[in-house]
Amino acid sequence: MAQRTLVRAAAVLGAASLALAGCSSGSGDNSASGSGGSASATTVSTDCTPEEATAGGTPSTAPLKMGTLLPDTGSLAFLGPPMVAGTQLAVNDVNAAGGVLGQPVQLIPGDSGDTTTDTANTTVDRELAAGTQVIIGAASSSVSLKVIDKVSSAGVVMFSPANTSDQFVCYPDKGQYFRTAPTDVLQAQAVSQLISDDGGQRVSILALNDPYGTGLADNIVKNLVDAGIPEDQIQKIIYDPNAQSFNSEIDQVKDFAPDAIAVVGFEESAKIITRMHEVGIGPSDGMKVYGVDGNMGNALGESVAVPLLDGMQGTTPLTDVGPAFQDRLKAINPGLIDFNYAGEAYDAVVISALAAEQAKSTAGRDIAANINAVTEGGTACTSYQECLPLAAAGTDIDYNGITGKLDFTAAGEPSIGSYGKLKFGADNKLTTEGYIVVGG
Repeated sequence: MAQRTLVRAAAVLGAASLALAGCSSGSGDNSASGSGGSASATTVSTDCTPEEATAGGTPSTAPLKMGTLLPDTGSLAFLGPPMVAGTQLAVNDVNAAGGVLGQPVQLIPGDSGDTTTDTANTTVDRELAAGTQVIIGAASSSVSLKVIDKVSSAGVVMFSPANTSDQFVCYPDKGQYFRTAPTDVLQAQAVSQLISDDGGQRVSILALNDPYGTGLADNIVKNLVDAGIPEDQIQKIIYDPNAQSFNSEIDQVKDFAPDAIAVVGFEESAKIITRMHEVGIGPSDGMKVYGVDGNMGNALGESVAVPLLDGMQGTTPLTDVGPAFQDRLKAINPGLIDFNYAGEAYDAVVISALAAEQAKSTAGRDIAANINAVTEGGTACTSYQECLPLAAAGTDIDYNGITGKLDFTAAGEPSIGSYGKLKFGADNKLTTEGYIVVGG
């Protein structure tokens, strides 16, 4: 896909929180260079014709009820506040503009927990029983996979603001699953562009053994090879994120003698980077180290001794939404310090509401059948208030949201991805140094 870089003003402080994203599986090989990792992974294909929903035969004019499936508790609770605020703000804006089919949207909040509990299933059962037609969530793809069959079989829209894995591209979801977060196929392009632009020629990739980690790692390898780096100059190691020690994997990386290292992980990245410093290959030692949306956040900075992250770069899905939107989010939750996926959550609500208006129905299958269409082609509009009269009049619309131009594909996901180019300073704090836009 074509790539273009938008260089914006630097030093937007506190730009990113740790963001659990998608799920996909990667290559069965532990390393592209033949250097083995500690675990194997399976392959996910994105070569398919995605399922698309068709409208049902009985439109509904009942009030639109939206549930949330976002992390209030568990190990992912730090991910929840921006998305919860974005969802609430969007519902407020939809209702202020007249609601859906002339009726206010009802918001039914729910906790997703994490994969160690059955909280997500309990929440989904409650929200389905309450008659929700749209569920916003989950944040973690592993959580989404626990409930996607139940939600799609009920004819309800499942709309994630944060799943990024390519595993969902071909998932048999009856056309009921959507996401506003760009797929890891696009994030891999952004990370690879960072590495290539910095002159990386011999690259090690450390990735956790789950579908998100292996899928993103595989896509990074592919893009680095496409950029001209020979495959034998790329080392890929898959690790167990629950391991007590990562010494063996990091010793393999040091022996490979890379000039750049990509770490695809979550909270265990703190242990990995600390150990990298102990053997002299951490970011503060001069090694070019790159992270992804799963670890490029202020929470990592708080978990690693200062200044061990100094110079580490990485990406996270991020759009320059501007201070006005952030101020509106803070009015919902004054305690917000990060804004990751708030815009994506906002857009998921607005897209669902516009799809219901276009369908003249709040039935879940009717909404699903119209979601892709309201994001591409047609008359451009940038807010629910602007788009509503067009959709109500039967005009074909193209909603360009808080997160920018979306142009959903048949798989129900953006064809364009905007990523923040993030960098840790000597104080272990993040700044946003620019934006990378890929796809389109």
